[in-house]
Amino acid sequence: MNIVIVGHVDHGKSTLIGRLLFDTNSIPKSIFEEVKQVCEELGKKVEFAYLLDSLEEEREQNVTVDTTQIFFKTSNRSYVIIDAPGHKEFLKNMITGASQAEAAILIVDVNEGVQEQTKRHAYILSMLGLKQVIVVLNKMDIVNYDKVKFNKIKEDIIKFLNKLNITPKYIVPISAIKGDNITKKSKNMPWYNNLSVLEALDTLNTKETLSNKPLRLPVQDVYKIDDKRILVGRIEAGKLRQYDDIIFFPSNKKSKIKSIEVWNKNKKEAQTGESIGVTLNDPLFVQRSEIICSHPLPKITNKFEANIFWMSNKLININEKLILKCATQETVCILEKIKKKINSSTLEIIDKNCDNLQETEVGNVVIKTEKPIVIEKFINVEGLGRFVIVKNDDTVAGGIILK
Repeated sequence: MNIVIVGHVDHGKSTLIGRLLFDTNSIPKSIFEEVKQVCEELGKKVEFAYLLDSLEEEREQNVTVDTTQIFFKTSNRSYVIIDAPGHKEFLKNMITGASQAEAAILIVDVNEGVQEQTKRHAYILSMLGLKQVIVVLNKMDIVNYDKVKFNKIKEDIIKFLNKLNITPKYIVPISAIKGDNITKKSKNMPWYNNLSVLEALDTLNTKETLSNKPLRLPVQDVYKIDDKRILVGRIEAGKLRQYDDIIFFPSNKKSKIKSIEVWNKNKKEAQTGESIGVTLNDPLFVQRSEIICSHPLPKITNKFEANIFWMSNKLININEKLILKCATQETVCILEKIKKKINSSTLEIIDKNCDNLQETEVGNVVIKTEKPIVIEKFINVEGLGRFVIVKNDDTVAGGIILK
């Protein structure tokens, strides 16, 4: 299960993950000893956050600057925990992390309460359709494990999340630095009668597989190996078997699968999530950006409605030329219409039928592309339902397709 950890900067994301890894014996002794030595050199107690922030630059700045993937296991299942940075300027990384997750942990400092970035990150979780959310109220040790303080912040976060149609599965009082309620119940909070963070994670449901949906395989590249022409890519939905009839979109070319190839061997079948190569019965000219499909076929269009999160510090006006990337497809596009824009922290509708978007605003927009592309609604096939927008080689927005 992929879990993303999000929340306001300095509310304790990296410390929480470091503690989870340490308490589940998922950290090699050599790494822990290295961290211990670094902390001693800096004149500090052991900082669990440093188990993740292994770059010297990050240690010195005390800032998580990238999305880090960490693996660990419980007796129930294996996890990939995605530590997403909290700083405003690293929103791109946070959206990348959240888009890969099946569930989220939203961390809030019980002493500081709900902050602007807390709200913004919660909005992104909602926008990406993440419904399995565990809220952890961290640093309970600083408020002497006070039940009243916990209940006050708990009330605030529930009120805000309700506006986003997110109902948290659990709200857990923790101290990541002390280990309270991380892997087991804390004796410091006898008034709390629910699960620890680890126990709560183990109750969540893994995402339903898309293998039963129609085939969607974006062609990423074409390799020429010996006498074989191999089309490679990742299956975003459906299954693929040797000898299956397929159709390429948007070119409408048809063929049959001759072989399914992975490194140094052949397979008879592949399914959603697998990165594979295929060879064809026919000598078709196929290139990157084609989508290998089965019936029922996806939509081909040059206009769609989407929600986008604008991340650039330069505003964007309608009809400005941009580059849209969806799966392996790339085309020039414009924002033809901004139906409304929303403040991602307050959820206030700023304006309707406006002509620009500014940093951290969410836009409900109509996008028009220069050439037709193959898309799906995000709720149906995520891989063909999400996209990024690029301007001057910089990723300036992320979005999901609504209709």
